[in-house]
Amino acid sequence: MTRKVVICGVGMVPFKKPGQSDTYDVMGSNAAQAALNDAGIAYSKVEQAFASYVYGDSCAGQAALYRVGITGIPITNVNNNCASGSTAFALAAKAVKYGESECVMAVGFEQMSPGAIEMIFADRPSPLHRHNTALADLMNLPEVERQLPPAVQMFGCQAELLMNNYGVSEQALARITMKSRVHAKHNPMAIFRELLTEDDILAKPPLYRGLRKLFACPPSCGAASVIVCSEDFAKKNNLPIQVVLKGSGWCSDKADYFTGDPLDITFKGLSKQAADLAYADSGVAPEDIDVIELHDCFTSNEAITYSALGLCPEDQIEKFIMEGNNTYGGKFVICPSGGLLAKGHPLGATGLAQITELVQQLRGSSGLRQVENARIALQHNGGLGGAGFVNIFEKI
Repeated sequence: MTRKVVICGVGMVPFKKPGQSDTYDVMGSNAAQAALNDAGIAYSKVEQAFASYVYGDSCAGQAALYRVGITGIPITNVNNNCASGSTAFALAAKAVKYGESECVMAVGFEQMSPGAIEMIFADRPSPLHRHNTALADLMNLPEVERQLPPAVQMFGCQAELLMNNYGVSEQALARITMKSRVHAKHNPMAIFRELLTEDDILAKPPLYRGLRKLFACPPSCGAASVIVCSEDFAKKNNLPIQVVLKGSGWCSDKADYFTGDPLDITFKGLSKQAADLAYADSGVAPEDIDVIELHDCFTSNEAITYSALGLCPEDQIEKFIMEGNNTYGGKFVICPSGGLLAKGHPLGATGLAQITELVQQLRGSSGLRQVENARIALQHNGGLGGAGFVNIFEKI
């Protein structure tokens, strides 16, 4: 038997540029305490916790949560690249769903360095070697391009493929960045809230193939936390039951992603697979979704995710963007927080920050960012290497 998973508390700290934040343990503890305050419960009620991060030593989760309380609960540390936060949430939700625990915390944090993401352990095989090699082979990349940082290579190629294969223009990709800044304008948690024009974005020279500087999200520092509980726990502790997890899908790559469409190596296949699983689990269809937080690490990744989530056909991505169907007044409101492009992308915190935004939207507490009459929300997050997640939430 399975049980309903209630989202009883969410919290986060403002994201910051590298070098401007508190240390990871302070950020993590502050986000965890914010979620506890939001739920209206003491840390002593939490029966286990999952802590997510990428750039940190082992047991950093304990270092963060011991600042909140030292209660003897199991604390499991999770690293799944950019999807680490969603992994922590999935494990917390699973513990409640299958009756292992009544109240579980997921907390994610990241203290990042400036610049493109690089591999830390250069003396051993990279977990992304299979992905980068397959993409380079499928696209016949010269040796010099194969030495680029993995994310630069993958998403530069993704942007080029999107333009060449689906007719998505640079102007459309620029519109996604513009939209992210408009949305972030009213989000105090976001780093970049200044509005940009198309000329601002396209004036900067390409970095690699189809990739431009303002097509990419920035490395950043931050933390977020989500607390889940059972219905019985919520009722026993007089907690309002406002938002529940309606369905989810999580997965890793399939073998054919490495031999077919090179876009499948850069999240397209993984995203569609996770979305199909979530739609089947929830009984929800794409047209039922009101608000979405998706993994906009690059504008090209946001664009290809539109079709992967079933929001529009692949050959209509350009039209979908140019007609404003990704913002207020269109078919869907996508990344009302400003997304990773404007809010920042502290890897271990990202998935939980997305869920925090969506829970606030479903509660109707998002202020000037509020999506009118939001009842069904979708969260999408991917981790290179790879890990795909889609969660669907419902307002009760």
